[in-house]
Amino acid sequence: MMALAAFVVVVAGFKAAAELILPVLMALFLALLSVPPMRRLERFGVPSALAILIVVTVATLAVLLVSVVIGRSVTQFQAELPTYQERLNEMFAGAMAWLEGRGMQVDVDKLVRRIDTGSIMRMVGNTASGLLAAMSNVLLVVITMVFMLIETQGMARKLRAAMGDPDADLSSFTAAADRVQKYLAIKAWVSLATGTLVTILCMVAGVDFPLLWGLIAFLFNFVPNIGSIIAAVPVILLTLVQHGFVRATIVAAGFVVINMVIGNGIEPRLMGRRLGLSTLVVFLSMLFWGWVWGPLGMLLSVPLTVIVKILFEQSNDFRWLAVLLGPGDEPEIAAATPAETAPEARPEPGSSAEPKS
Repeated sequence: MMALAAFVVVVAGFKAAAELILPVLMALFLALLSVPPMRRLERFGVPSALAILIVVTVATLAVLLVSVVIGRSVTQFQAELPTYQERLNEMFAGAMAWLEGRGMQVDVDKLVRRIDTGSIMRMVGNTASGLLAAMSNVLLVVITMVFMLIETQGMARKLRAAMGDPDADLSSFTAAADRVQKYLAIKAWVSLATGTLVTILCMVAGVDFPLLWGLIAFLFNFVPNIGSIIAAVPVILLTLVQHGFVRATIVAAGFVVINMVIGNGIEPRLMGRRLGLSTLVVFLSMLFWGWVWGPLGMLLSVPLTVIVKILFEQSNDFRWLAVLLGPGDEPEIAAATPAETAPEARPEPGSSAEPKS
């Protein structure tokens, strides 16, 4: 009961401190994505300060560009929303009248009043508005990201000092950080490809606000299994409103092809299976963090859960939780590696095994 009470208090604290925590989380993920290119620049001889400045500038420009695209598109979309909703209601009433004309007794007026056909469109508008509000504090995100990148320079030394061993083996921490960075990098590139293809599809089909739908596809691609469905539904409905059933079917088929090729073909080959999550875990984490932090919590839920799963895999005591979070096809992580079960013994000072100068 005490553990449950503590969990409730922590969650309540997360929810109350959302305005502070969300910018920090955004800065953390941007920093994790920025570390590999920063290290690459340093290997080419670029000074660390200049490398940090370059990656922070690129990340800031990307966030500002996304904010401008979302801001303009959301304003125009919300202005057109009543028109879309009215058109959806007319199409729904026409479908019900057609069924009534075929002998089915349907109270058209009552159904139209009870079924809110524009709720999905409003949900998309509210989600985009929430994302814009979360990204509006660009200055705090950038400053936090800069300090995080600076801290990476001396993180190994701090960890060894915290562990009380100047020669402590940090390979497990390094491996976990590398896997998180690899996951986020691959997911970002795959999501970028998905968003680009969705934007092109919407442009070719003549759907309004193609950049907005491509951006939403990019963001929701971070939510596996159901993210692509959430991103596709409003686009298909808008195409139905604008151009009719035939073109909406073509757009739906385009979404299926994009997600089959990228989601089921390219991404598994790049990502591997060790970072997989159970479908139930994905759905529950999305609901939970969406309730705690709103739309941005939904988008961050899966990366956060993946990080927790990787950390559990590095521990003998909590590896069983990593197995429960996974899809059930990762038996290899249930057993510790030889390096973990039998750490290499260090020779005592003065013993015959100690290297001699």
